[in-house]
Amino acid sequence: MTVFIDPPLWPAHGRLFSHLVSDRDLAELHEVAALAGLPERAFDGDHYDVPEERHADCVAAGAVPIGATELARVMRDSGLRVRKRKGERSLARVENGLAAATSAPHTLDVIASPFEQATAGASVVLVRAEDRLAMVRNASRPGWMPPGGKRDPGESVREGAVRELAEETGLVLEPAGLTPVGYERITVPEGVDPRPFDTGVNHLQVFAAVLELSGSAPPPLRPSFEDVLEARWFTRDAAERHGAAQPWWALVAWWWERH
Repeated sequence: MTVFIDPPLWPAHGRLFSHLVSDRDLAELHEVAALAGLPERAFDGDHYDVPEERHADCVAAGAVPIGATELARVMRDSGLRVRKRKGERSLARVENGLAAATSAPHTLDVIASPFEQATAGASVVLVRAEDRLAMVRNASRPGWMPPGGKRDPGESVREGAVRELAEETGLVLEPAGLTPVGYERITVPEGVDPRPFDTGVNHLQVFAAVLELSGSAPPPLRPSFEDVLEARWFTRDAAERHGAAQPWWALVAWWWERH
C-alpha cells in the first residue's frame, strides 16, 4: 500500500494544489494526511487537496511524488474513486453504512450536492429553527435522526419529503420551499438480496429548510405517524452527540457550517 502525491498544478482559490491519494486503503491515506498536518476539510471522499506550501510536508510524511497522469491511473485502479459532478463534494464513504436498514453488502457514499436526485426512492429533510434541528426517534430505526422516509407511488421526491415531514413532526412545508443539499448513494452488488433497496445504485435525497420564527421558541413538534416514538428540537451540540457516529452526520455538519 502506497500514498502518492502529484505536483501542485491545480489552481483554486488563488493558489495551486496537489492531490494526495492511496493506491488501495483510505485508512493509510488518512494516516499520512494527519502526519502532514492536513485538516479534515481537505478530504474530498477519495483524495486530499493539498496546497502547494504543504507538498513537502506530505512527502516527509511518506507520500511518493508522481506525475499527474500517473496519479490519475492510480485513482482509476484503486477502486476508491467516488463518482461526483462538478459542484459536489464527497463527505463520507462507508462500507455497509446502512447495516440497520439492510443485511445486503453495500457501499454508502454521502455527497454534498446542489442537485436534486429526481429518481430517489426516499428523502430526508433537515429542518432548522435558528440554532435547533428537528430530529425524530422511530420505532423501525435505531437512535435519533432527521425526519424522512420512502416516497409513495405517484409522488415526486419533494412531495414525499413534505408528507414524511408532516407525518413525523407535524411541520407543514411547501415542496418548493425545500432546498437540495445532498444525497446518500447506496450501491448494492449483483447476486445478493438487496431489500429494501434495489441491486445497483439507489439514492436517498436530502433537502433542507430553515424556518423563520414568529416568537422566541420553535414550533411544537407533533408526530401523527404511529411509528414515530418522539420528535424534538436539538441544539447543534445535542444533535451532534446523537448523530456524530452516523455516516449521515457529515452532511448535517457540512450544511450547518454554511447556513
